[in-house]
Amino acid sequence: MLFVLTEHAQKRCARRGIKLEWIRSALDNAVEIMDDCQDPDLTHALWPVPEREFRVLRVTYNETVEPVAVVTAFFDNKVKIT
Repeated sequence: MLFVLTEHAQKRCARRGIKLEWIRSALDNAVEIMDDCQDPDLTHALWPVPEREFRVLRVTYNETVEPVAVVTAFFDNKVKIT
């Protein structure tokens, strides 16, 4: 999936040490995809990152634009994927 990072996402990913390859993997291989409960244009992709002891990366993105716009990404400590 082609994607771009918003300015907000660029800053947050840099601060959180989130690699672009992890975002790409989350978008292409998500183990769970959810609609955002507040914004119908946003979707969440969840993917456990092997290099981070399988912590779950949550990537929030807008797929109503081309290319897909990643709004933010963070490690979601509240989500466990089995």
